[in-house]
Amino acid sequence: MGNILRSTFFSFIFVLWVLATSARQHYHRAHSTQDIQFQKEVYLESRSKREVTTLTDYDSDSVFLPADAADDSPPSTADDLPTCLLCVCLTGSVYCEEVSPDMTNVPALPKETAYLYARYNKIKKITAKDFEDIVTLKRIDLTGNLISQIEDGAFSKLPLLEELSLAENRLVKLPIMPAKLISFNANHNHLKTKGVKANAFKKTNKLVNLYLAHNELEAVPHIPESVRILHLQNNNISSVSVDTFCKGNNTYYIRPNMNEIRMDGNPVNLAQYPDSFTCLKVLPIGRY
Repeated sequence: MGNILRSTFFSFIFVLWVLATSARQHYHRAHSTQDIQFQKEVYLESRSKREVTTLTDYDSDSVFLPADAADDSPPSTADDLPTCLLCVCLTGSVYCEEVSPDMTNVPALPKETAYLYARYNKIKKITAKDFEDIVTLKRIDLTGNLISQIEDGAFSKLPLLEELSLAENRLVKLPIMPAKLISFNANHNHLKTKGVKANAFKKTNKLVNLYLAHNELEAVPHIPESVRILHLQNNNISSVSVDTFCKGNNTYYIRPNMNEIRMDGNPVNLAQYPDSFTCLKVLPIGRY
């Protein structure tokens, strides 16, 4: 009897243990599934919020372009930058030689500028306003540009200008030169006689050096009395007259200042015009 009670008691304890264990396992499985589902829902909700934010808050203007993206903005030019950033500006002098980016216009100059060197750029035109306020200019060198046009009066407001070089450009005509000019160089242009007016050098009674070589002149232009050195080589001059250098109506006239005339490289045969040089101290260099 005692053994039966003992077996029954242990059987009852075993059944209770099995039921408890089963309940605990079910509880853990249920909570584990709930945790996974909850984490999944949190992940999806977070992702959805990020996508919405990206779509609604995206601002194309605030996005940086990649380094190699094409830049459609126009290239900067010398006209967009301060003169003394492109050029070397010293007291009274401005040096703008072979400027990059290309300089296509005469640069704006400081008021006190006396010497301008803007050689070998791509300046195409000189306007009447380029130098109108720079009355202190004494020397302008624009050699080696692309200048084909100079507006009337471009140099008329420069009372102190003594030296002007427009060599190696594309000029076909000249404006009236300022009165105090001492040296003028227009070698290597496309000047023709009709482009050099009779009054171009009328006021230049102090002109000493006049260089008009390597052009397309058909005749010798009016030469001021003050000129000492005259270069006209390699033009298309085919003749001279008694009035070219001298005064045909005054056989006693002497031209004392002229001591160098170059006319070599022209088609004219100077030997055919012996009376054209009687007022000169030296004969022109050329073909005889």
